[in-house]
Amino acid sequence: MDGKQPPFPGAPYGRGVARPISEPLVGKGGEFGVGRGFLMPISEPTVGMGRGAVPAMDVKRPDKREEMPALQSEEPEVDPMTTKVVVPGQGSSLMSMFRGMGIEPGKTWGRGAAPIGRGSAGDFGAGVQSNMSTVGASALHPEKEQQPVSFIGRGFVGLGRTVSPHMGVGRGPTSPMGLLSPISAPLSLASMPSVSEDAPAPPGTPTKAELTTESVGFIGRGFVGLGRTALPHIGVGRGTTTPPGMSPITTSSSLPGAPSITSPMGLLSPLSAPLSLASKPSVSEDVPAPPGTPPKVEVTIETVGESLKKIGTKGNPVSIASNYIAISCKNEAVFQYHVTFTPNVESVSMRFGMMKEHRPSTGEVVAFDGSILYLPKRLDEVVQLKAERKTDNQEIVIKIQLTKILPPSSDLCIPFYNVVLRRVMKILGLKLVGRNHYDPNAVVILGKHRLQVWPGYSTSIKHTDGGLYLIVDVSHKVLRNDSVLDIMNVIYQESRESFQDECTKEFVGSIVITRYNNRTYRIDGVEWSKSPKDTFTLADGSVTTFIEYYRKNYGITIKELDQPLLVHRPKERSKPGGKVITGEILLLPELSFMTGIPEKMRKDFRAMKDLTMHINMGAEQHTQSLKKLLHNINSNDEALRELERWGLCISPEILLTRGRILPSETICMQSASFVTSSSVDWSREVVRDTSISTIPLNCWAIFYPRRAADQAEELVSTFSRLAGPMGIRIERPIRIELRDDRTETFVKSIHSQLTSEPRLQLVVCIITGNRDDLYSAIKKLCCIQSPVPSQAINVRTISHPQKLRSIAQKILLQINCKLGGELWTVSVPLKYLMVIGVDVHHDTNKKSRSVMGFVASLNSMLTKWYSRVTFQMPHEEIINGFRVCLLAAVQKYYEVNHTFPEKIVIYRDGVSDGQLQTVEQYEIPQILKCFETIPNYEPKLAFIVVQKRISTTMYSYGSDHFGTPSPGTILDHTVTNRDWVDFYLMAHSIRQGCGLPTHYVTVYNTANLAPDHLQRLTFKMCHLYWNWPGTIRVPAPCKYAHKLAFLCGQYLHSEPAIQLSEKLFFL
Repeated sequence: MDGKQPPFPGAPYGRGVARPISEPLVGKGGEFGVGRGFLMPISEPTVGMGRGAVPAMDVKRPDKREEMPALQSEEPEVDPMTTKVVVPGQGSSLMSMFRGMGIEPGKTWGRGAAPIGRGSAGDFGAGVQSNMSTVGASALHPEKEQQPVSFIGRGFVGLGRTVSPHMGVGRGPTSPMGLLSPISAPLSLASMPSVSEDAPAPPGTPTKAELTTESVGFIGRGFVGLGRTALPHIGVGRGTTTPPGMSPITTSSSLPGAPSITSPMGLLSPLSAPLSLASKPSVSEDVPAPPGTPPKVEVTIETVGESLKKIGTKGNPVSIASNYIAISCKNEAVFQYHVTFTPNVESVSMRFGMMKEHRPSTGEVVAFDGSILYLPKRLDEVVQLKAERKTDNQEIVIKIQLTKILPPSSDLCIPFYNVVLRRVMKILGLKLVGRNHYDPNAVVILGKHRLQVWPGYSTSIKHTDGGLYLIVDVSHKVLRNDSVLDIMNVIYQESRESFQDECTKEFVGSIVITRYNNRTYRIDGVEWSKSPKDTFTLADGSVTTFIEYYRKNYGITIKELDQPLLVHRPKERSKPGGKVITGEILLLPELSFMTGIPEKMRKDFRAMKDLTMHINMGAEQHTQSLKKLLHNINSNDEALRELERWGLCISPEILLTRGRILPSETICMQSASFVTSSSVDWSREVVRDTSISTIPLNCWAIFYPRRAADQAEELVSTFSRLAGPMGIRIERPIRIELRDDRTETFVKSIHSQLTSEPRLQLVVCIITGNRDDLYSAIKKLCCIQSPVPSQAINVRTISHPQKLRSIAQKILLQINCKLGGELWTVSVPLKYLMVIGVDVHHDTNKKSRSVMGFVASLNSMLTKWYSRVTFQMPHEEIINGFRVCLLAAVQKYYEVNHTFPEKIVIYRDGVSDGQLQTVEQYEIPQILKCFETIPNYEPKLAFIVVQKRISTTMYSYGSDHFGTPSPGTILDHTVTNRDWVDFYLMAHSIRQGCGLPTHYVTVYNTANLAPDHLQRLTFKMCHLYWNWPGTIRVPAPCKYAHKLAFLCGQYLHSEPAIQLSEKLFFL
């Protein structure tokens, strides 16, 4: 159009508005690649995908998508891309570490199963065919049957995360018109080099691929982003709206005489000259700009991607509340600057001092770490200040340069907000103890138990799918009235001969608080050779005694001058500037107070009842406590001023939203089935109806000390009466009465019996008291040396005649499980499915070593389980042992079913948010690689991380009343993680306290499991823990893995015998 801008009379104009095109957008094979939704040239004519499925251009394979009657969503999945392109999901045998950047030699796959990146067919969607283009598939225009019209990636285009917004395809949704605006000149891409090499074009290839003669700047919500690509000139990625108030974007053509185009953030103006990208440098190169190009400014704009598809539909809607409080930020952005000092200033404290002198220029509100400065306001692009170094009067030039513009909800801003919140809590008079804030003025004294309880709050700020939220949970700190010195005196009176050993056993590993500064410390040792009369060196180099130090600094007079000192060894930490801080901290027992509940008190039912009255809050009390904190913040002028400095405003109300209650499940037994009640408890049904399968107990032995003979006889008689109605056949046992209850007596007798009677199916031991040493010895003998299922019973458990019947029933069910029997199941309509649970426990014997428990299902009913254990040192990766266990489980599945599992669902416990990327990028590729050892085997895989230690709390809500959510309550929006497909599930029933859900994060999913499928399958798995006739908080295989890892890490300290791997011997 000869460089003239076309008029658009009456056409909409502004943010996110698309305009029509008159010609299609066409790409040739081998010229483009799609990797995570961004565009780049590649040399290989392959298809590069990120987080999506890869179109198969040469092989047609049927789309194997299993019918799931009970899990299937009611809404049919309609794929607008039909016939010509077949998507094999993520069934490739190789997981690319480059996440579909178009540079791998084969097919790549990521998180989703959606075709072509994360998208589906574009607006034309009439049909799809392959044109051997690495961009993906192209929609066929209805009127021009063989003319490719549009690139497909969710059917929309945008600027993406690219520094140069010349073109991009991102996540911006198209306008209702679904079309592109015209440009007035061709866009040349043919001469662009590939990512990996400058490969010559094949013969016959045109030198220019003119995409269109009338096309234009791409619109996707009007945003600019960085682009996860090595070539930012063409950005196709996760763009979202940039902060309002940003300066216009200027783009310039590389052709001589072409004018620069300045456009508002919402829309790019039409180009009046061809836009050549071939000559643009890569990110790492510094190539001189052509004459007339505006100066290059190294400023990046961080953007946030839109939420993933994670919301399910199954279940009944319900009103729920959560301990999330909305935070709004009035600031348009947070600005990051790089600060340089010339000549260089090594001292970080001196840098802080120099920056403080220039508060009039930077403002009062700053966050500075020595080189990076964050401000809530924008300065000039480059600011130069001068300061004088006081040590040598040298003039220092301070250069402050803008490097990044962050939206207020950026993850980089959250640490500042948490610092602001900490200041607010201090203004309210709360004391920081550890990471939480407590109110010592509201202390509750439990004089009878010599305890005091400090009420308080744990707080954090997090960005979720619903925006920026403050998460507040009620916390209680239990402190003892007795100091460590008082407890030492008690120990001395009770055991003078082994005093030091008993003190070490009591205190090492415990947490103490020093009330003069409200700081907590972990005790790593006791220094018996030192006392408060010893000296130490202060930071300024002066030497003083402990007695003098506490008198001068805290006004405390030390009374006991010969007491030993407690040792705390803090972890190595680095200060800004690279200085590493190491050493020991010595504490006085007289000034240190134990925290937590004493072990003796935990075994005292009445004492624990008194304590739980104060620390276990119901939903109504919990929400009232949260509202009280919010009221205190919003009614305190000083606290509001502190928030206002960063433009923050905290809502006075907690979050109210909508969730769902999943349908009740049907429990299936041998000849009966029933729907679970609202309390999800089937303890009556499980002893009334026959289990799915029972193992006859023909040969078993019971060992007991002489003083427990009556209880043993009564237990055996009760077993005989109850076994028949429960469908269990049980013979009379071999009785072995022991002369005493010493560990050696038990072990010697059991070993002798196992040697003389090799057909022995079960060993039952009745022990007196809580004897960890005896329990450990019995389990080592029966799990490692002479593998046989064993059952340890405390004599106190069976000493109450009125409770013996119900206790004996539970013991019989547990014994049946240990022998290989099956109790109950639920319907899971997935054929050839394997469900795996993984958990990690730290070995108490060798604290640096950890143990991984692995439990996998072996049949379609999910009633047969295979278990393994691996140990690893800190420098060893858990995945090494995981691969061994996984391959063994798959082989065992084949032995049982004569086929390999087609779908594998892994529930991995013990992974924090910070480790999710590591799991995705390292563990999962290793898992996929291990399948290559089995010829022609490519199972579908879903990997779900299970998080129990979370601060999220849910409440049911109705008629201004807060209660405990019903089992099966799901929340899969608003409070969920914006980077992952995740949900919160409250599977278990709570009689006292608040609703503590479990967080499930789907890190990887090629099993074609939609959000509804994942949620319902997870809820079903929470019904299958046979040690409890009801639902539990985590899926059953996770709980089994935890029990196994705990047994091995706490008592066995070794791998159990392989002969027990197909039995739940660890229950």
